[in-house]
Amino acid sequence: MTKIGKGITCKGINFAQTNHSDMTIKHLITVSAAALTLLACKSNTNNNMSKLNLTGEWDKTFPKSELVNHSKVTFHNRYGIELAADMYVPVSFSGAKGEKLPAIAVSGPFGAVKEQSSGLYAQHMAERGFLAIAFDPSFTGESGGEPRRMASPDINTEDFLAAVDFLSTCEMVDPERIGIIGICGFGGMAINAAALDPRIKATVTSTMYDMSKVNAEGYFASEDTPAQRQEKRRALAAQRTKDYASGTYERAGGVIDPLPEDAPWFVKDYHAYYKTPRGYHSRSGNSTDGWNVTGCQSFLNQPLLAWAGEIETPVLLIHGERAHSRYFSEYAYGLLTGNNKELLIIPGASHVDLYDDLAGVIPYEKIEQFFRSNLK
Repeated sequence: MTKIGKGITCKGINFAQTNHSDMTIKHLITVSAAALTLLACKSNTNNNMSKLNLTGEWDKTFPKSELVNHSKVTFHNRYGIELAADMYVPVSFSGAKGEKLPAIAVSGPFGAVKEQSSGLYAQHMAERGFLAIAFDPSFTGESGGEPRRMASPDINTEDFLAAVDFLSTCEMVDPERIGIIGICGFGGMAINAAALDPRIKATVTSTMYDMSKVNAEGYFASEDTPAQRQEKRRALAAQRTKDYASGTYERAGGVIDPLPEDAPWFVKDYHAYYKTPRGYHSRSGNSTDGWNVTGCQSFLNQPLLAWAGEIETPVLLIHGERAHSRYFSEYAYGLLTGNNKELLIIPGASHVDLYDDLAGVIPYEKIEQFFRSNLK
């Protein structure tokens, strides 16, 4: 079971510091300084106390770095949903003489939580000198929103914009140097956010999915006919009636477990991450009972990348050579225009290889270089 801690709430921000029994006095002083500095990052809650229960323990799927200070923060999107995030700040940051940091907001994969891949990416970027937050999207993880395990191309894109709101008003952050990283399904949301919000100065996607495309067309356009889409619409409509009558939302199930011997190799890849100690987390839908059956209905006819060609800021798309999802990044790359785009294919890497550093293939140095070149 996950232990829930109340944390400390101040100026509408809830942050629960991770406790380590072997922490030295020096580290305690550093963490205390970071906690005080966080008071400069304001939530848009009108100073109301956070209503979220945030765990106070380090419950990530990756070890904590000694090069960063970690805290919990909350902020609201424009629909009034309170979002929970982990903030990672370089230990070396002092804020002296008006020092401000470039900042990065990270989310994804689709169905994951911030204690998994997005937190790992955020921590690595903080090690490299950026202030980074990894947030749970609306309706998932420690973030608010009811009913649980719903998804929305609009609201989940808004979640990225709300993270930019938060970072833009944080006194530790230079508001002219904010970027985003979207992993897996939140890669598509990140591109949509970049097309909508010029405050986002640079965008990275890693092993991206276009959730509109896969819902409307199936994998590799295997369900890309009007009749097949209409069949999906009828099934979802029937499910809505069933859910309304029962007063509950039926779950679709997370990654299949136990794994059938004839499962596609990419499903085995997902299982190796979400259903094993490597990446399992009790708040992750992919690790447990998945999305609501109707959770992705709106993706059927709301294309995420419709205006990708009008993005004026740089976009770096990263994908594995062997990933079943590689064509999503190639498709997105084709929609982007001008000289502001780059597609980086990692030799031999699968989709899930870019979720964590197990295979040692995540190009953190390249990501750092990309942001340093474009967040200036």
